[in-house]
Amino acid sequence: MRWSSKTARKWLRIIHRDLGFVMVGITIIYGISGYLLNHMDGTDPSYETIEGTIQLEVNLNKTEIEKAWDEVDDVAKIKRILPIDDEHYRLMLDGGIGVYEIISGKVVYEEHRKKPFIYYINKLHYNKVGGWTIMGDIFAFALIFFAVSGLFMNKGKKGLAGRGKWHLIIGLAIPVVYLFFM
Repeated sequence: MRWSSKTARKWLRIIHRDLGFVMVGITIIYGISGYLLNHMDGTDPSYETIEGTIQLEVNLNKTEIEKAWDEVDDVAKIKRILPIDDEHYRLMLDGGIGVYEIISGKVVYEEHRKKPFIYYINKLHYNKVGGWTIMGDIFAFALIFFAVSGLFMNKGKKGLAGRGKWHLIIGLAIPVVYLFFM
């Protein structure tokens, strides 16, 4: 087979298209995760924070607090109970923290629970899943291929020789200008 620019463009289109279909799901996952990570505003989007108040009996000791807490539904398990002062205990929860007030019996707590879908896609994005590095590398090289092959798919005034070169220059200039003025 003779490799002409027409043949090369044909194969770039075929590979670009087929590889693009394969990478759509991964691109969507990385896109959602990237958006959430860009807009964290000081909180991890992988977790939801639940704040609550529970009324227990007054004047409980550590053992009694633990027993009473175990009877409460839909709260994290107590890992440890520490005295704060004569009137308060700190409840170290599995994924949270609380304070028991001896005089009133009130427990104010905060718990952090995983948002399963978001937690796992962020783990992929951060490359914190064993064996994902190879997929992350394949995806990275696929993105590079998409960018480079896209440069040569059109010819003439709509391609790189025409207005495409100006779009390419703008795309290269955006991060450079941003970093310069940052």
